[in-house]
Amino acid sequence: MRRSVFVAALLAGVLVVATATQSFAASTNGSGGNMPAYYDGQVFTINFKLLKPDLHSNPSFNTIYQCDSCANSGLNFVSVLDAIQGDGFNPIWEEVQIKFTPGHTPRQLFSDNEVAAAAAAGEITLAPTDEVYRCSVIGPNK
Repeated sequence: MRRSVFVAALLAGVLVVATATQSFAASTNGSGGNMPAYYDGQVFTINFKLLKPDLHSNPSFNTIYQCDSCANSGLNFVSVLDAIQGDGFNPIWEEVQIKFTPGHTPRQLFSDNEVAAAAAAGEITLAPTDEVYRCSVIGPNK
């Protein structure tokens, strides 16, 4: 009987740990929010978390360019940053969506200068969103 109670308690503990691990893995808190992003042609690891919309009025923020519509063409577009530490960095980021215009095949862009050039050439349009993020640049992607 004592052994049965011990085994039942052990199994219950394993179930609690497994459930907690699954919950943490799905969370964007901590390292769950890590993702790659380009800055001036180099891939960095960033930690990304959606903030409340009322922070959008903050006049001091950076831009993160994303292309959600690129997935429709099979391109896994890696986000592009306009700053990192030491280059006008602020941890508050506004998301701007990139949309490739008709006749232009979606492609990976590697810097904010390349994004600006593609917009000036009419290859893409840029659409600011109401989404604001806390974004930390952790370091170069290794």
